Amino acid sequence: MSAPLSETGVLGAAAVLASAPLIGFAFGWCLERGGLGSARKLTGQFYLTDLTVFKVMFSALVTAMLGAFWLDRIGVLDLGLVYLPETFVVPQAIGGLLFGAGFLVGGLCPGTACVAAASGKLDGLAVMAGMLLGIVSFNVSFDWIRPLFESTPLGAVTLTSLAGVSSAIGVLAITAAALVGFALAARIERARA
Repeated sequence: MSAPLSETGVLGAAAVLASAPLIGFAFGWCLERGGLGSARKLTGQFYLTDLTVFKVMFSALVTAMLGAFWLDRIGVLDLGLVYLPETFVVPQAIGGLLFGAGFLVGGLCPGTACVAAASGKLDGLAVMAGMLLGIVSFNVSFDWIRPLFESTPLGAVTLTSLAGVSSAIGVLAITAAALVGFALAARIERARA
């Protein structure tokens, strides 16, 4: 994986590595302060009673997308140096279904499970134990599932390249979808209150 800030000399490799845990702890603190270490708050989105998670995640996605897009445009960040993982349609769809099912059953995603566990919540510890069991099971059975894991490759693609539009159009469309989503979320929450 490329590290654009260290490769361009803006930050040294040691500074980049030292900043990673600091950013991780800050992110966890923000999640906890926002109440996202609570399984009840997270599952509220499935019942349309509390859409905080939707709003936080969409805000983070749009902020990162706009930041990366404009930093690339003004020459501060070279998006060509940012690693883009390959797409494997069927295994990633199956992974998404498993992730969603685990989120629904456990009430926590991996990040919020870490926050809940660090806060001393037993459900967070249970979800983390389940994740570790899943990781071990995946590794033990990898030779058996390798054909599925490597099936339906598309390479390193983006939604904009698949749609045949420019990145500017993609950024505009995602930003518009976010604004519509925020308005709908507010309306749903008001109707449920």
